[in-house]
Amino acid sequence: MKDQLRVTVIGASGYTGGELLRLLSLHPQAKITQIVASSKSEGLSISTLLPNLSKTIDVPLSTLDIPAIAKEADLVFLALPHTQSLAPVAELLSHKKLVVDLSADYRLKDAQVYEQWYQTTHPNPDILKDAVYGLPEFHRAAIAKSQLVAVPGCYPTVAILQLAPFVAQDLIEPQSIIIDAKSGVSGAGRTPSQGFHFPEANEAIHAYKIATHRHLPEIEQGLNYLRSSSGKIASASPITIMFTPHLIPINRGILSTAYAKIRSGMTSSDVKDIYHRFYQDEPFIRVCPQAEAVNPRNLRGANFCDLSSTFDPRTGLIISSGAIDNLVKGAAGQAIQCMNLMVGFPETMGLTSPGLFP
Repeated sequence: MKDQLRVTVIGASGYTGGELLRLLSLHPQAKITQIVASSKSEGLSISTLLPNLSKTIDVPLSTLDIPAIAKEADLVFLALPHTQSLAPVAELLSHKKLVVDLSADYRLKDAQVYEQWYQTTHPNPDILKDAVYGLPEFHRAAIAKSQLVAVPGCYPTVAILQLAPFVAQDLIEPQSIIIDAKSGVSGAGRTPSQGFHFPEANEAIHAYKIATHRHLPEIEQGLNYLRSSSGKIASASPITIMFTPHLIPINRGILSTAYAKIRSGMTSSDVKDIYHRFYQDEPFIRVCPQAEAVNPRNLRGANFCDLSSTFDPRTGLIISSGAIDNLVKGAAGQAIQCMNLMVGFPETMGLTSPGLFP
């Protein structure tokens, strides 16, 4: 791949698309050649939609024209709503482009599971087989060889990362996992709706989509993959989880708390040692000694994931805390991490900035 990578962002007007553009503008080897938004925005400056990018990116907005994009880009990011990436991804692949899709359209390996949770038939089940799940910590080698990477959802990113050290070594009961996660309002996207209107969301917190959230099968798929690939399965039962997300009145960030029944014979020091050894070489994982340090406030704008684990000997449960910026490690930053792997750049290139404080 040439030193200067030509990239296009499709779906630039949303929060994730905007964060992609912000991070790509800081990447030393990426050149933004096209920015695709709705037809009514054609020819306008991106700063008309995202004022924070004024005097940073001067590429005018274009409409979706796959043949034109294919001529100008080496790699294409899609930050479109779910179900809207199905056709463009297939067409881009036919043009031999590298594709990083941030929707859920190519994350689930089973087309029937996709249909169940997204209420639409998947038209490209053959492509699903070749898509690589874009969680670099566990799929690094496959991402580097892939033409299509499906970037994980924000909740699954932190949930899988926080439970992986125990799941990969088959140290927890597979049907004992409960995940209680809280996300800022940017996770719902930029399209206005009453539930995210300031008077409705401010000074409020509520659970939503209990037992029906679309990220649930993605979390289970990711955890079951880790468990089956470890070669240490003690039980034939697949992992099933109880997942409850909550909306909290912050702009960005996720705090996820996971509970699971540990297998007998573990101590508190064992649990902490497992975490440290498992992630000691991962550039974007920060293991915190105390759960109180795991706070999405410390991760705004950063591609890190902060984790901590505690063992409760009274109940025999491990309690894991995890935090990310849902727009960075939970979306745009992780997408660029995958891009770096796909084209042979250093994995951390353009992504090492710490979070904002205060």
